[in-house]
Amino acid sequence: MSVRQSLLAILDQGPCYGYQLRAEFDRRTGSTWPLNVGQIYNTLERLERDGLVERGDADDQGHVFWEITDAGRAEVATWLSSPVERSGGTRDELAIKLAVAATLPGVDVTAVIQTQRRATLAQLQELNRAKYAGSEPDSPEELAWSLVIDSMIFQTEAEARWLDHTEQRLRLHPQHALELELSTERPKRGRPAKSRA
Repeated sequence: MSVRQSLLAILDQGPCYGYQLRAEFDRRTGSTWPLNVGQIYNTLERLERDGLVERGDADDQGHVFWEITDAGRAEVATWLSSPVERSGGTRDELAIKLAVAATLPGVDVTAVIQTQRRATLAQLQELNRAKYAGSEPDSPEELAWSLVIDSMIFQTEAEARWLDHTEQRLRLHPQHALELELSTERPKRGRPAKSRA
């Protein structure tokens, strides 16, 4: 998730100070991804360094208002009109954990999967029980909240399906075929060559 572009998009609506940006971000994401104020101010300073925002005047209470620049508006337009690029490799901790566990001698991978499945299904139940906490059920804030919650539900459902799929695939292989002993071959120094995808 891009905090940088999200804050810029909010600033494109008008000048804001740090705590106000945090509140606006929470309103627009249903408070499902809380940001701390330090993260907001660090991001604002980097945006200022990059020429995308400028410090404006302070109000009577000392709140410094940040304003978007023309370059910042152009970045928001580019962000909103571009697809989210998914990386080629995986950094998904669960996928890596199961891939490694499946190759370790003596590990009961089925037990690892079942433990994860219980946690995944519990999370899914919790997400399905989640109720909007705001006072206006048909508000833009409720819509934003429900879009984020729906995304989390779909991702959790996909994880449960993937766990089922992984368990079925592992059943097709005899246990000894999956286990990898430590290699006695010395790896070459340096970075591995990049594969051409």
